[in-house]
Amino acid sequence: MKDKRLPPLGSLKAFDAVARLGSFKRAADEIGVTPTAISHQIRVLEESLETAVLLRSAREVTLTSAGTRLQQATQRAFASLQDAVNDIYRSQLPPALTLTTTSNFLTHWLVPRLAHLRASVPALDLRLHTSVELVDLSKNTVDVAIRYSMEADDQLESTLLHEDTFVLVASPSLGITRLEQLNQVTLFHVENRHIPLPSPDWPQWRDRYGPASLNIDAGLSFTDETHAIQAAIAGQGVAIVSSLLAKDFIEKNILTVPFDHALAGGKYYFVTTREKAAREDICALKGWMQAQLSAAN
Repeated sequence: MKDKRLPPLGSLKAFDAVARLGSFKRAADEIGVTPTAISHQIRVLEESLETAVLLRSAREVTLTSAGTRLQQATQRAFASLQDAVNDIYRSQLPPALTLTTTSNFLTHWLVPRLAHLRASVPALDLRLHTSVELVDLSKNTVDVAIRYSMEADDQLESTLLHEDTFVLVASPSLGITRLEQLNQVTLFHVENRHIPLPSPDWPQWRDRYGPASLNIDAGLSFTDETHAIQAAIAGQGVAIVSSLLAKDFIEKNILTVPFDHALAGGKYYFVTTREKAAREDICALKGWMQAQLSAAN
């Protein structure tokens, strides 16, 4: 038997909406036409099929047996069409860019600047990941890393963004102006710093800047620099921290740097694979970071 010609697509779309929503008015609202236009499309459909698909009453709309069979087909067909349209749309979007970095850099530097990044590179679809371990970029689960190290990784495309320093920070409420006052405040120690070497700690500070009487064995220890910064903000003591991570707090006078002294830090690198280095979104992100960090150099 020869296949019967399909009803007009518009009539099938109207029927599918009415069958799902149980209302001509709601179907009209969803499609963006009038209820009268929906009634017309249903009439066209039923004339094409030569049978009723809906039973209408003052209170409700129900499906006939033919309508139930047809809805099963339209539901699958329109869902499949929607999936195809979504796939086509997504295929034209820029690829998502996954960036990994330390939680300290993300918290203190990148997150406060995300609004500026979105305004500057609106097409960027950024995914953020934090880890204290080095992520293998060759496995393609991550596209870009902001790494803190002493030297560049010559196996990857590495761009120097910023050379860090470590400074002594304190709350303005402590009123520290002289090195000797460090003897009267709590020293905050940050443990497990692997970079830079030598570690920017209180022994190095005392050896270089004093005071010679400073008791470097006293104080409180933290395993995370973020917590040391927060304790310093609260006026509980003083800490030696990354000038980049404390930059926003210093500029807002939430923290002060009482002395011009600094200890050497590591280097922040923008790292990706050589295969991805020319990708448009990666170049845009790198350019934005270079511009933002140039002010901190």
